[in-house]
Formats: sequence, C-alpha cells, structure tokens
Amino acid sequence: MNDRQLEYFRQKLLGWKEDILRESRETLSHLQTETENHPDLADRASSETDRALELRTRDRQRKLISKIDEALRRIEEGSYGYCEETGEPIGLARLEARPIATLSLEAQERHERRERVHRDD
Repeated sequence: MNDRQLEYFRQKLLGWKEDILRESRETLSHLQTETENHPDLADRASSETDRALELRTRDRQRKLISKIDEALRRIEEGSYGYCEETGEPIGLARLEARPIATLSLEAQERHERRERVHRDD
C-alpha cells in the first residue's frame, strides 16, 4: 500500500471516529436534557427502552472507537492492511468497506466457518 492510500485510510478512520464522538456528545446532551417524569407507565417504559437502546448503541460505538484507534496505530507502525493471520495484504475493497479489518477476506471466512462449527457443538 502506498503512502497516498495509507493517508486516505487514516483520514477515513479519523473522520469515522470524529462522527462517532460527535454522536456520543449529542446523545449525552439529549439524555441529560430528557429527564421527563412520564405519568403514564407505558410512556415511561417506552422512554426507558429507548434510553437503554441508545446506551447499548453507544457502548458498541465505544468498542468501535478502540478498534479505530488500533487501526490508526497499525498505520503508524506500518502493519496496516496486512492480515494478522497470514501476513498477506488485505484487499483495498475490503479495507474500503471495513477500514478496521485485521483479516483478509479468506481468513475472515475461515474464522467465521470455525465459529459456526464450534457454536453448533
């Protein structure tokens, strides 16, 4: 992968991270302002369900940020774009679709097949 491509993915990852952080700030602001006490139990339950879903989503995005940070670290170290399992380059199309990918498409498919086999046990 050349320097231009690495810079493209670095900018893509940084932009993705900033979008997630911005959404998190908006969610936090929204949750802080939404302290309504719903007199109707159904409204209260609906509000609590929405809040729980939003917090679960934010937790998933927090984990995604750590994966983005790890990908940025790999760019700095020069190991970005190489499969952790085989050492082969990860295809640009796969990195475009999933810039945090650590496995080539073939290695990922093998990994998922093994998971399916062991999950059925």
